[in-house]
Amino acid sequence: MGDTHIPIDIKKLSNKNFLEQKNLTKSDYVIICGDFGGVWDQSNEEKYWIKWLDNKSFTTLFVDGNHENFTLLNNYDVEFWNGGKIHKITDSIYHLMRGQIFTIDGLKFFTMGGAASHDKVYRKENKSWWPQEIPSYNELREAVKNLSKNNWKVDYIITHCAPNSIQYFLADWYKCDTITNFFELIRFNCKYKKWYFGHYHKDLVVDNKHIGLYNKIIKIK
Repeated sequence: MGDTHIPIDIKKLSNKNFLEQKNLTKSDYVIICGDFGGVWDQSNEEKYWIKWLDNKSFTTLFVDGNHENFTLLNNYDVEFWNGGKIHKITDSIYHLMRGQIFTIDGLKFFTMGGAASHDKVYRKENKSWWPQEIPSYNELREAVKNLSKNNWKVDYIITHCAPNSIQYFLADWYKCDTITNFFELIRFNCKYKKWYFGHYHKDLVVDNKHIGLYNKIIKIK
């Protein structure tokens, strides 16, 4: 699924809007394609929604977007889960870190959060916007290392933004940057079945491999 922007869009996961959850267990996973927003200011409202989500029948996984508090997020201890690095927010909410490959139910998922904030001119650095929204050289290098170990072949790619050519298809005013350039490299060098991303606040099928998500919750078969 796409961005939850806790608390703004988290109700996409309510019982009313996500009927399938009644048949899920903690061994089932809902993956959020960035802008999770649940590690932001440690307010009582945030704590309420984290507890609400933690009590759901399923386990929540997310890659980071650009609207995250990276100072707080990176204060969590790094743990290993299903072959990759995570930040364990609660017992059933995990941040899938950048440049990792996870094996989930026999399928390989490459995860790479991060994106550029197009509204950062209206935000304050280290309060509502963080430079760490763009992956570092070391994070990109780790991604290449992990992809190389897997012969540049995975089943699914989960990111927040999309490669240059896909992003340009969505709107030509989006600018290329470090992460979209890197994703373009991955697009042409990695073999994968599907690439899911959020960020653009649209539900759309670009082609048979690249799918943007916002309100829709789709099942990976």
